[in-house]
Amino acid sequence: MDGPQPSRTRASCRADPEPGPGQVLVAVEASGLCHTDIHAAHGDWPVKPTPPFVPGHEGVGLVEKLGDGVTHLAVGQRVAVPWLGKACGRCEHCRSGWETLCESQINTGYGCDGGYAEKMLAWADFAQPVPEGVSALDAAPLTCAGVTTYKALKVAGVGPAQLVAISGVGGLGHLAVQYAKIAGARVAAIDVTDDKLQLARELGADIVIDARTQDVGAELKRHGGAHAALALAVNPAAFQAVNSGLRRGGKLVMVALPAHGTLQVPIFDTVLNGTSVIGSIVGTRQDLAEVFQLHAEGRTKVIRETRPLAAVNECIDEVHSGQVKARIVFDLNAGG
Repeated sequence: MDGPQPSRTRASCRADPEPGPGQVLVAVEASGLCHTDIHAAHGDWPVKPTPPFVPGHEGVGLVEKLGDGVTHLAVGQRVAVPWLGKACGRCEHCRSGWETLCESQINTGYGCDGGYAEKMLAWADFAQPVPEGVSALDAAPLTCAGVTTYKALKVAGVGPAQLVAISGVGGLGHLAVQYAKIAGARVAAIDVTDDKLQLARELGADIVIDARTQDVGAELKRHGGAHAALALAVNPAAFQAVNSGLRRGGKLVMVALPAHGTLQVPIFDTVLNGTSVIGSIVGTRQDLAEVFQLHAEGRTKVIRETRPLAAVNECIDEVHSGQVKARIVFDLNAGG
């Protein structure tokens, strides 16, 4: 493969970091495998990380050391370290509740070392406390897959009785289905594997569309068209298909980030039908707090498989080949 592949370097050969002012040292218990980690390891995107670095932005663990000035976290407290590792807190975006758009942000596992390690650093103000009753293994996928889809539904303005199309029922999509149902929406789940289509049914999807044998746009239009569609499948053709199934005034929310590809938006139809194409990237600290609270209340279920961190390369291959039903979580307390 082209590009740097730092995931092939064992993090165990690196010295344990020391927290600086405003930071904490976290003993990692669990870390989720996200497609973004794979793109980071392969250097797929136009903005590339600088190797050597440690991927992983779904790290969850116990605070082990406090840096100078940290008073709101305690040693032994469980925290999650999300993609938004740090934002400036001063710009227009940060002040207006859009800290995820901060142009000075540092991203965990991309601009700084992440959670594929026994120990990691986090900026204390962005390390999210994990509520009692939420395990580290569940909290890891919620830290990105959960908060990303939760935010995308907010961006779409999804409300009760609306039809929401979820394109891609995997690590993100299985949570998106649940958040859409919590919002009171009708859900049309779209995928190309039998296991994921069945998972969507089990999670409460009202309509299930097999993109291998059905015309996605036509099926959505047969049900009145989608008020909102979340593009979660890492495939540009899937974006195009679900966009064709919007009703008038509908919104396509682009979330997945394929390494390559463009979306062809028909100008006449878009103008005439008043549809929108929107980008949505992860959620804020408040969004993540809400995601954790919903899970603590038993309103969401994380579908995951656990692996030892030593199996990271094999797990990346599993994701590429479509063998993973939902989310892989590395259990740092497991052997291997």
